[in-house]
Amino acid sequence: MIGVGGGFVLVPILIFIYPHESPETITSISLAVVFFNALSGSIAYSRMKRIDYKSGLIFSTATIPGAILGALIITYINKHVFNLIFGALMIGGAIFLFYRTRKKNEVGEKPLNERHTIRTLVDLEGTEHTFSFDMKIGIIISVLVGFLSSMLGIGGGIVHVPMMVHLLNFPVHFATATSHFILAIMAFVGTVVHIIDGSFSHMYVQTIAISIGVLVGAQFGARLSNIIHGIWIIRGLAIGLAFVGIRIIIMAFQ
Repeated sequence: MIGVGGGFVLVPILIFIYPHESPETITSISLAVVFFNALSGSIAYSRMKRIDYKSGLIFSTATIPGAILGALIITYINKHVFNLIFGALMIGGAIFLFYRTRKKNEVGEKPLNERHTIRTLVDLEGTEHTFSFDMKIGIIISVLVGFLSSMLGIGGGIVHVPMMVHLLNFPVHFATATSHFILAIMAFVGTVVHIIDGSFSHMYVQTIAISIGVLVGAQFGARLSNIIHGIWIIRGLAIGLAFVGIRIIIMAFQ
């Protein structure tokens, strides 16, 4: 409904529902669900012609090393440290969501830099968008997003989208769609690593159930986004994330 990766909301819920499960189990469940969510979203965005496949494939390839490393490192992080890191990230996400509600100009309007990669994309309505960005910066960002997303089990969109918009000059609606496409590939790789190292163990049924719920909920959310005023939803979620982040940080010291 508001375009935020489901993992950012799902992980704290899993922490509260399964307080005795290890961080790697929590993140493996969430990352698998994020994959199905991102896959469904990518199919929808593909129909809208909003995905920059060329940049998306390059950036998704860059996320793979980070996704593998993140999935492996989480097994060495104890629950208190994990809660502290995730709680801080939740508060950061809340600040970002508040900032996001401010109106911004379409980022594709900046002057082109011939030394950068220049992209011209046409959306479903036939509108042409031309912008330029530094491919090296995009690759570095993607490696970091892959690492954080896989380690914490969150949707990288809440990190990737603002960076693609403000640092890479992507038009907002292309950044959102392309980020979904990248996330689908990254989350799939991270999930495979978790399956191989046995992180799922006894939680397959829960993962399947939540994934089915995500696919159904995403359809309702997409429809509601055209009815309910998005700004107040985002601000409400930001307040909720901030309080949950504080609560998780407190749990880290208990």
